[in-house]
Amino acid sequence: MSTRKPIIAANWKMNQTPTESKAFLEKFLPKFPESTPVDIVIAPAFLSMPMAAAQIVPSKSVDLSAQNMSAEPSGAFTGEVSAAMLKEVGTKYVILGHSERRSIFGEDDATINAKVKATLDNGFQPILCIGESLEEREGGKLEEVLRSQINGSLADVTAEQMANVVIAYEPVWAIGTGVTASPEQAQEAHAFVRGLLKDLFNEEVAAATRIQYGGSVKPGNAGELIALEDIDGFLVGGASLDPDSFGEIVQAGIAHVS
Repeated sequence: MSTRKPIIAANWKMNQTPTESKAFLEKFLPKFPESTPVDIVIAPAFLSMPMAAAQIVPSKSVDLSAQNMSAEPSGAFTGEVSAAMLKEVGTKYVILGHSERRSIFGEDDATINAKVKATLDNGFQPILCIGESLEEREGGKLEEVLRSQINGSLADVTAEQMANVVIAYEPVWAIGTGVTASPEQAQEAHAFVRGLLKDLFNEEVAAATRIQYGGSVKPGNAGELIALEDIDGFLVGGASLDPDSFGEIVQAGIAHVS
């Protein structure tokens, strides 16, 4: 079994008002009152982060993540959120490069790379998302896309800094569609990403880096996926909006380690 500690993160996207976030956490946090053998992460919308932080930060079992961060420290950047703002509410992780940021908001690898370096410079742990579209997969471009995203997004990141980087492989065609990559497809992609990390850094970095799977993860498939050699947890979207559902996914991770 891998020595990498699984990390299971809830990406709430543009869901859960502050009041709804509070209600979720009041039901979810008692399920895991103490530290667990997996890292549990919750990423609320920005407006819900202070409310969530008041409950999450004092807990021993859950960490707080942002869904994005500006690479700029401050200034005339309307609608953006800075590292200093995230630090003040107790943020530990920052999700970067999600396919929705890439496709809807036009973020390219250079933009994401600047954000990755800014998060590391400010003491956060980036969760770097990569993944191919259905068209790219069917066109035989899976490896080309993943190589480009890894090399571009991690440019000038050092091997030492990689100790604080989490990779999230999310096949775009499986996000929010109810379609999940088969265990074979998921393992193949994760193993390929680990190989890319070996080429870009070294074997030690590749072996130590945690790579999550994301894409219609549910309680029903979490156990099978987490058992695969190169899958080190999940970045969960829709199924993370229900405290019982997300709790079951976390329990699948705990059961795997135990």
